[in-house]
Amino acid sequence: MSTITTKDGTRIYYKDWGSKDAQPIVFSHGWPLSADAWDAQMVFFAGKGFRVIAHDRRSHGRSDQVWDNNNMDQYADDLAELIEALDLKEAILVGHSTGGGEVTRYVGRHGTGRVAKVALIGAVPPLMLKTEANPGGLPLSVFDGIRKGTYDNRSQFFKDLVVPFYSYNREGKVLSEGIRDSFWAQGMMGGLKGQLDSIRAFSESDFHEDLKRFDKPTLVLHGDDDQIVPIGASALSTVKIVPHAVLKVYEGADHGLTQTHQDRFNDDLLAFITA
Repeated sequence: MSTITTKDGTRIYYKDWGSKDAQPIVFSHGWPLSADAWDAQMVFFAGKGFRVIAHDRRSHGRSDQVWDNNNMDQYADDLAELIEALDLKEAILVGHSTGGGEVTRYVGRHGTGRVAKVALIGAVPPLMLKTEANPGGLPLSVFDGIRKGTYDNRSQFFKDLVVPFYSYNREGKVLSEGIRDSFWAQGMMGGLKGQLDSIRAFSESDFHEDLKRFDKPTLVLHGDDDQIVPIGASALSTVKIVPHAVLKVYEGADHGLTQTHQDRFNDDLLAFITA
């Protein structure tokens, strides 16, 4: 397995496919998944001549399960160490859900010197939690429910979470047992402590100041039936902060649109990257 060891001694697993001389695309996954969530995109874009990289966030997938430092600042710093270890330049950063927060915090903490473009997909910025200043967010009770479900019976909770994640509870939608199995398997690879910590990281991190540092072409892509990260307090707010961000909304699409709308998404991301 390919890994880097971060400054605090944590081993981060990553995949690195395609030509090492090609422009790199770096994918950051959502909670509670792993780099495997991006396999179809990685095959597609490597086939188009890009170098594609995806890592397992600390305490997720095949990376080390750590007790401390499961927070958004550290996630961003881990991403920075990976980018620097591989000496990536003119990279396209693509983040889904929590991964969108990771990418956004990376820009906030490390700038865009190694970045060409950014794509935020169903991403959590600028803030998921409902506050007086963010009335469109979700109440804390929602995230407390996610914590309780994960803690009490993580295995069953992940199986159940698939339904709203991919909007299988909508009329006419047919649940894919294969997608459910893959989601469950990726989730169960991670460590419980880190996954619980990550719920706070993705729900309570405020990315407003990070988004103000964006100075590269940015795609904000979201489904308007996203039941996990509602579009109003996320994508529609992000494009008001990021200068010249391009908003693309998939009508009726779910949170897991990179899989349920795989071919359309791949084509749209390719068009953005090559524009």
